[in-house]
Amino acid sequence: MSRVLVVNAGSSSLKLRLLGGNDTVEQAADVEAGPGGVAGDDLTSLLEGWATPDAVGHRVVHGGTRFTRPTVIDAQVRHALEELGSLAPLHQPKSLAGLDAVSRLLPHVPAVACFDTAFHATIPDAAATYAVPAEWRERYAIRRYGFHGLSHGYCAGRVAELTGRTDQRVVTCHLGAGASLAAVVGGRSVDTTMGFTPLEGLVMATRSGSVDPGLVLWLEEHEGLAPHEIATTLETRSGLSALAGTADMREIVAAVGRGEPDATLALDVYLHRLVGGIASMAAAAGGLDVLAFTGGVGERAPLVRRRAAERLAFLGVEIDEARNDAADGDTDIGAGDAPVASFVVAAREDLAIAAGTRAALVG
Repeated sequence: MSRVLVVNAGSSSLKLRLLGGNDTVEQAADVEAGPGGVAGDDLTSLLEGWATPDAVGHRVVHGGTRFTRPTVIDAQVRHALEELGSLAPLHQPKSLAGLDAVSRLLPHVPAVACFDTAFHATIPDAAATYAVPAEWRERYAIRRYGFHGLSHGYCAGRVAELTGRTDQRVVTCHLGAGASLAAVVGGRSVDTTMGFTPLEGLVMATRSGSVDPGLVLWLEEHEGLAPHEIATTLETRSGLSALAGTADMREIVAAVGRGEPDATLALDVYLHRLVGGIASMAAAAGGLDVLAFTGGVGERAPLVRRRAAERLAFLGVEIDEARNDAADGDTDIGAGDAPVASFVVAAREDLAIAAGTRAALVG
């Protein structure tokens, strides 16, 4: 199988990559996606003139407890994925919309679902279990699932290639519109910051990250807010957008440089959660050998990396300021004598999806 079409439907965009047998990018397209995903006619236009793939690999955010590895898609699998939609309302419907549109366009090409939750299926019970009644955990499959697994898995694997070691304790920082951390030991996820849904954990572009569950109950009981209104607000009107008036980290960094107080507070809150989360992941890993940044913010916001590193000096993190400022693609940004290595790793979920697709079809 030489050619794989990768369909990566995110919360706000659709990324298409046609990868050849040696994983070279033969064609690429990135488009903004509306609430219902990308329309079929638009997809047809995007793929016009592209070579027909041997297989299609889809990023699917939530696989629940059933899907812990790349899975060939049939009608039964498609139905099961739709049932998981309520757990990832910003993402799952768009993944399915992309799946359906491509399947209509390429009905005879096999399709594989690659799951963001799968990489975290290895986390131990102590990290995966919420302290809620057993009947809830069993009836509703409540547990920490974790997300961004395709990115965390690729990032950790790339760090192993760059360092020549596979036994390290790595904290991977996927920082983009969505943001999460993972503790990876010997290539296996042992903890992560996102949980039952992609709302838990770090402050994100429009998502709140973790809040006191009592706050949600208080808003329902005392302010009469409907659950849907609260959920929508925490998903789409919170995070950096709520604090700074913009969800774009580039705009926030520029505003911080101008001394604007809302932007300064937003960045301080973002870094407070980020640094605390990294320290927590290092504890879960039993120590820290490598800190790796990936994703749009992770790759392109040297100020965020520098300020995080300054506050993580107690763990042995120290970066080289010149290399950090100039980082482009996979880059070692650590100070030469620092106990902890630091890297920027270019996000390549497309490679992880292509590899998973080939493995599922060969297997």
